[in-house]
Amino acid sequence: MPAKAPLVSPAVAAQLRALGQRIRKQREGQQVTATDTAKAAGMSRVTLHRIERGEPSVTMGAYLGALAAVGLSLDVKDPATPVPSAIPPVIRLADYPALQQLVWQMPGVTELTPAQALDLCERNWRHLDREHLTLAERRLIQALVDELGGGRLLV
Repeated sequence: MPAKAPLVSPAVAAQLRALGQRIRKQREGQQVTATDTAKAAGMSRVTLHRIERGEPSVTMGAYLGALAAVGLSLDVKDPATPVPSAIPPVIRLADYPALQQLVWQMPGVTELTPAQALDLCERNWRHLDREHLTLAERRLIQALVDELGGGRLLV
């Protein structure tokens, strides 16, 4: 009989579910059965399914075994260590043609701060040709939204 699940915060429960879903996605992407994965991880198929559901009563060792069996690893980060920003401190418009087109009303401007770039995207979103954005532009806009916009683009 499985151990009684400990009480965990909603945030921890969400992380466990996400980890379990990632393990399952990796296993299915490799087209490996749950039985074979469980055998490789040294656990029962039932335990693997509990891991894939993100159950908190499963031991950390079992989670790590399942990760290893599908070729993944777990990286623990110190929350006190700052994560490097994906946003350059100064955004050169020459590197981002779509943004450069949006500053037509600002002659002579060649650089923007990240906050200015996000504001420009939000104010002119309807004029942005999203189908022709370069990968760098897509990544920049996503980083601006994630880091400065609280995960939401206000359009």
